Amino acid sequence: MRLDALPLTPNGKLDRKALPAPADDAYARTAYEAPQGAIETLLAGIWAELLGVERVGRHDNFFELGGHSLLAVQLMERLRRQSLGVEVRTLFARPVLCDLAASLGSHHEVTVPANRITEESEAITPQMLPLIDLTQEEIDRIVSTVPGGVGNIQDIYGLSPLQDGILFHHLLATEGDPYLLVSQMAFADRGLLDRYLAAVQQVVDRHDILRTAFVWQGLSSPAQVVWRKAPLAVSEVELEEDGGPGHEQLKRRFDPRQHRIDLGQAPLLRFVIAREPGSERWLLLELQHHLIGDHTTLEVMHAEVRAVLEGAHALDAPQPFRNLVAQARLGVSSEEHEAFFREMLADIDEPTTPFGLSEVRGDGSGVGEAQRMLPPALNDRLREQARRLGVSLASLCHLAWGQVVAQSSGREQVVFGTVLFGRMHAGTGADRTMGLSHQHPAGAARPRRNRDCGERAGHTCAAFRTARTRACPARLGATLQRRCSSGAVVRRAVELPSQHPGRRLDNQ
Repeated sequence: MRLDALPLTPNGKLDRKALPAPADDAYARTAYEAPQGAIETLLAGIWAELLGVERVGRHDNFFELGGHSLLAVQLMERLRRQSLGVEVRTLFARPVLCDLAASLGSHHEVTVPANRITEESEAITPQMLPLIDLTQEEIDRIVSTVPGGVGNIQDIYGLSPLQDGILFHHLLATEGDPYLLVSQMAFADRGLLDRYLAAVQQVVDRHDILRTAFVWQGLSSPAQVVWRKAPLAVSEVELEEDGGPGHEQLKRRFDPRQHRIDLGQAPLLRFVIAREPGSERWLLLELQHHLIGDHTTLEVMHAEVRAVLEGAHALDAPQPFRNLVAQARLGVSSEEHEAFFREMLADIDEPTTPFGLSEVRGDGSGVGEAQRMLPPALNDRLREQARRLGVSLASLCHLAWGQVVAQSSGREQVVFGTVLFGRMHAGTGADRTMGLSHQHPAGAARPRRNRDCGERAGHTCAAFRTARTRACPARLGATLQRRCSSGAVVRRAVELPSQHPGRRLDNQ
């Protein structure tokens, strides 16, 4: 865009706020060119199917065509099936089809060591546990916590960094549990409820993470222990006739702010059932700990329960959670993680505290949630803007949130937590694997830190914002590559005042 003169402030400096936004024709556009070669043609076919477009050219951009992180998960999985692995950051850094095609096959998956515990094993030794370092005394301590002993142990391995952090907060809480998830259902009669619970048990029998308990007392490092058999824990309670709606009574009685479950007893699913007062209906309250699942886990579990209830005779082979643990523990080294965050965060010498508030949660009793649907017109405008800039909507929203944090904290360089969808690079079958693999929004106050995508988020210059927005996918892609880094690693890369809560990261 050409200007006759640059707008100036009364002091003679460049008035960035007065700079006009670039017109749409200021951005480069390329004519359609058909894919070249077998790999580009294959990749174009996958894009067309995932994105729902008629044709894809070799110079088309994944995000300009409407791609986003959830579709990226499916893309990565389909490429793995074709033995064309690629690092997730490459997709964000090189989203143009011909550039991405040239990078395919450059990434090699982490080799997951075999589980050496068998049903015939009469003892478990340190050499049988490739995903955790334990002494024989520690292993024997674990065995003593499992009903049935060695015969009921399928596997033992370490925690992922995110699980480590969640366990830390569980132990830190003196009352309740910040990571205990609650959901409720209602059934027309007891028979239907019993059928549902039987279907859930079948799903638990299939998936290792749903039969996992956690042990840490007396160990040098926490361990997760997969039981071979883990029957559901179902408690029946009686509700008061004049105590208000049944679902409200259950909610109050099992409020996670006061209620906890034993993490050493698998499965980390607890069910409470009760007859609804004045009705033939039965109510069910489910408690699930975040250590064993995320949103994808719930989706897979509900889909399989539904399939069992509908009489399905064959389900897809379950994907072992140990594969995700292997990716986290055997992939990028902690030294590489620390070097990355040191380069990104080393110049941060004070925390980002919007409105000067460093502690807002307290005991959680005063925390409320609000949801607001975006008007369709605004949603369309955001997606169109992201496509026009050739970035994902997530990249655009990260930059926008950086602007908000910068304005509310009075800082030009800001640090804030973000949700990292770890399944994009968690190995074969990651899109169907039950278990915790990405940071849930409820953990936004937790220390998975990411520098905002623009180094000067407070600027309002349209040209500057455009450049920073286009740089954002590469930053997010690089950060996604570090999704398995622990809070302690991030903490070592940045110096904060001794009184700041970030100091607690060393415990994670």
